[in-house]
Amino acid sequence: MNHCTRQIYSLGLTQEAVYAGETSNIVPYHRMYGKAYCLPSVSLYTSEEIAELSFASKSMDAIFRKTLRFVQRYMPDHYLTHQLGIPPSLLPLVREEIPLSGITRQDWILGPQGLKIIEINADTPTGIPESAYLEGQIVQKHTSWEGPSGNLANLLAEELLGFTNYYKKSGLKPSVTFSCYDWHQEDRFNTFYLMEQLRRMGVTVHYAPLEELEIIPGKGLYHNGRQIDIWYRLYPLEYLTEDRDETSGIQVGIALLELVAQGKIGLINPAQNFIMQSKGFLATLWSLYERNHQTFEYCGFTLFEPEELAMISTYCLPTYFTAEPFELKDIPYAAKSYWGREGKGTSLHGSEDPYSMKNNPELEEDEELIAYYNNQPKIYQQYWTMPLAQVNTEKGTYNGHLLTGAFVVGGQFGGVLSRIGDKVTGDGAYYCPAAIIPAEQ
Repeated sequence: MNHCTRQIYSLGLTQEAVYAGETSNIVPYHRMYGKAYCLPSVSLYTSEEIAELSFASKSMDAIFRKTLRFVQRYMPDHYLTHQLGIPPSLLPLVREEIPLSGITRQDWILGPQGLKIIEINADTPTGIPESAYLEGQIVQKHTSWEGPSGNLANLLAEELLGFTNYYKKSGLKPSVTFSCYDWHQEDRFNTFYLMEQLRRMGVTVHYAPLEELEIIPGKGLYHNGRQIDIWYRLYPLEYLTEDRDETSGIQVGIALLELVAQGKIGLINPAQNFIMQSKGFLATLWSLYERNHQTFEYCGFTLFEPEELAMISTYCLPTYFTAEPFELKDIPYAAKSYWGREGKGTSLHGSEDPYSMKNNPELEEDEELIAYYNNQPKIYQQYWTMPLAQVNTEKGTYNGHLLTGAFVVGGQFGGVLSRIGDKVTGDGAYYCPAAIIPAEQ
């Protein structure tokens, strides 16, 4: 297989023929933003590639967790607020050590020179039903291959059950309420899918749209008079810290976080994952990697073992809090806003084809939204070439770039989210189910 251009297999059917059937009950958002989101094609990976991705993603997850504990225990508040961008109101929560990993998605580039991880989605990852459900349905029905994400649904169920039991031991009721904005179809059906995985484990679940929640400061979080003990929220923590009641002006988000700190609410994913969600975490990891020999003087032990240093060197990209290391050597790099999501706040520099959200004609982004992301602090990461992927769409042939998401749940590799988009993967990217083929094909 040519690693410069990914092999894409067309199913030879229309988008509607593939996705408008029974599967649309689980993933009705196969069309979004006025066009097809899910393509009637399949991204092909060799078994060797999936094996290495599984190994690499699990290895990096373990290194991320080790780095997370180091940050929680040894980095001062000033570092968390300034270098990681953590709002001060979240400091007590993010330092609380929870023994569960949660649901995460790592974004990988399978480039011509090998695998490189470019981001971690550790707070509120999406794309879950596409990988856990849709991939299997499409690949099994239309091809003779298998998808790489067959175990994801079980891993999700086990991890959600683990959180339920963990919080139950803390005195919270073993039922879980799931929330997102009800008007956001993609978020709603991601939330419904996770609810169903926990429901089949015998746990009582509830759906409570964010619009309908009531926070009583110092007392609890409620939905229609029912108090919520364990709360899954598909809602970024950085938004929650800014939330105010429009009528009273009360900082309801801060009040809710105080309830979490008091042990009255158990969060899924836990607040500690917010440290890893910050793009500053990757710059922190690289800084610790480069200064590994100095950690003994600082805290009495060497942070990374030789094999972990080798993993970081192999799978991570140099990432800094300043662009200077790249500009001095004329090395192409990506500038990324700390809390950028779906490519927002990311720009490419030093390459032949510079990119930013502003010059992407497919997306008509709100200027205020662009400013929100672009005005955030940034990290600077070495640019890594993404593989090309040519796919047939309703608008004709699309020449895009393949980003491979790897779900890691409870420390285990769960599967792949394969998306084809611009040089920076954004809201306009297509989903293309993944399949595993023998290496010689």
